[in-house]
Amino acid sequence: MSVVLGVVAGTAALVAGLRWWLMNREGSPRTTEPFDGHIHRVGKAVIAERRCEQPRATVIAMHGFVADMRYFTRHYSAPDVQLILLTSCDYHLPITGPREQPAPWAKVPAEPEGTIAHDAAVLVQALEHLPRTDLVRVHGHSRGGAVVLEAATQRPELFERVEVVLEAPVLPQGRPYRSLTRPQVWLLPFLIPLWRLAPIARHNRGAWGPLEDSRKRELIMAFPFNPKRVATLMANLLDIDAWSQGRDASLFQNVRRGTVLVPGKDRVLESSSMHASARLAGPGVEVVTLEGCSHFVLWDRPDAMPALGLPVAHPTGNG
Repeated sequence: MSVVLGVVAGTAALVAGLRWWLMNREGSPRTTEPFDGHIHRVGKAVIAERRCEQPRATVIAMHGFVADMRYFTRHYSAPDVQLILLTSCDYHLPITGPREQPAPWAKVPAEPEGTIAHDAAVLVQALEHLPRTDLVRVHGHSRGGAVVLEAATQRPELFERVEVVLEAPVLPQGRPYRSLTRPQVWLLPFLIPLWRLAPIARHNRGAWGPLEDSRKRELIMAFPFNPKRVATLMANLLDIDAWSQGRDASLFQNVRRGTVLVPGKDRVLESSSMHASARLAGPGVEVVTLEGCSHFVLWDRPDAMPALGLPVAHPTGNG
């Protein structure tokens, strides 16, 4: 009996050790590409600013869970847009030979790494120090939508003259399309290497929507490689659930003007709970439902994205 117990204990220790190693080893990015601009490091997060000589508008964009800053680059390619892109804490920077520019204002957030609140504190710093125009849009996709709302809660005065776009966002009381069980979450360190072998596969094909666009396919193929560690991916995932269930519609009161884009065929987040949450926003926020659209509105329905408008002269309250 003691031999059996020893074997069981040894096996359990081996599995636990392997799981710890899989969670904490740093992986390699799938691809990097040139970027005409410079970066600011804020702890383990990065702010990238594209070169723009005479901007007419500023866009600050926060990507979603396991995505990266390249999600936005094609849509905001106009040379007169000051594009400021955030990369989540402990994610790979998808830039070849990045040019770093010191930022004396940069402060490592006190909030735990991997949380929405941590990335929101980085977004606040970007919004406070970098825009060079009066016309400012802050655009968040998926988890990035929650980051935008959290940032507006941390520093509401910075958002008084800002247009907000929440694209297929994680929202207060929203739900995922499919929830993971506790055993599935525990097994993630063993499953992520399998996902990396086939980022687009039969069992997850429905989540991505149309895949005829080669750029979309390329960036989705990078998804499981973007977080540096599986531990970061898991921290993001657990915090999304905690944030969604722990927040309420009061977060919307800090959005003076904006748009929530709700895809009707979202297979990542649940469209109905997203829509129910968005309806609680005030009169300054327009909710647009896009029937038949996947979670990736910017790739599948770029025509639905509101045009960059005029500066907000007098903020409209949310009531």
